[in-house]
Amino acid sequence: MDLNALSEFARRDWETETDHDPVRFAMIGLGWWTREEAIPATEESDRCETTVVVSGDRDKAEDVAEASANADVALTYDEFHDGEATDEYDAVYVATPNAKHLEFAESAAEFGKAVLCEKPMEATPERARQMVERCEGEVPLMVAYRMHTEPVVRRARELVADGAIGDPVLVHGSMSQDLLEIFSNPDQWRLDPDLSGPGASVMDLGIYPLNTARFVLGADPVEVSAFARSEGEAFSDVPDEAATFEVRFDDGTLAACSASQHAVRSSHLRVVGTEGEVSIEPAFFDRQDRQFALEVDGTRANVDYEQVDQMLEEFDYFAHQVRTGGDFHADGRHGLVDIEALHAIYESAESGSAVTVLAED
Repeated sequence: MDLNALSEFARRDWETETDHDPVRFAMIGLGWWTREEAIPATEESDRCETTVVVSGDRDKAEDVAEASANADVALTYDEFHDGEATDEYDAVYVATPNAKHLEFAESAAEFGKAVLCEKPMEATPERARQMVERCEGEVPLMVAYRMHTEPVVRRARELVADGAIGDPVLVHGSMSQDLLEIFSNPDQWRLDPDLSGPGASVMDLGIYPLNTARFVLGADPVEVSAFARSEGEAFSDVPDEAATFEVRFDDGTLAACSASQHAVRSSHLRVVGTEGEVSIEPAFFDRQDRQFALEVDGTRANVDYEQVDQMLEEFDYFAHQVRTGGDFHADGRHGLVDIEALHAIYESAESGSAVTVLAED
């Protein structure tokens, strides 16, 4: 095993140019993630900044603007849709509940603004497809999969593509957390199918092992099968307090994944090949240091590397691609495949049968 080559975690291998004006963001949806993760990332960045904040609550928007380093404009949702302050931002970051993403992406496209949309990109395949069709050919649309710009994940993708573990055979992935420990009030959008989509755990957490496996393998899901259960009172409106699902990818690789919103915080991703395996654990929580290992022919190397702010990497990548006119990974078409796969997982859990993932048009 060439340990020198293994330790080459390329920081920002996507970066080709550094001298551009910052991309100015309108932050839409001012929940804790936007306030504590997204806005601070733009304040740390040289490539982007938050200049506008948008909320359904005017007082909240004004409070967030006052606390922000660069946000001089606070808008309500209606004011945003009416086109106020469009000269004050270049792009939008959409972090509302899933079922509200489309309307903001549509307005942004109308105003000619680039769109960075949180995952999953919408609540249903139909609405996700509408978003793609509305933005395509008009404005850039990227789905905010922060794992795609995480150096350890990019290195795993390179190693798999280079044949370091032979041919990929199996993927094991999992993500869990105790949602009610994070948010004590169960009356919240992740447990409301009208806002989250068909469920809570797979939509919000299961998408991480599913999509990261897609990225590392360079493959797409073609068939899924799943089991799910909900027993707690807080989860009475969703079918997946806990869930497991299997995925068959178009390259033949098989994946076994799990997700739960009512378990201890845990996450991992392991890709097993004919000659070795690559693993990341913990994998998906941004405030945990990722650990990377490669095992080939019985020799295991645990690799230390420089940890990064995943949100800063994601925002800087998006801003770089906007300013250089580069392609986006993941674009709307990529995100649409995930929505199709997520809905197929819920359909399988309900029917007890394997379900084909609809092919992208």
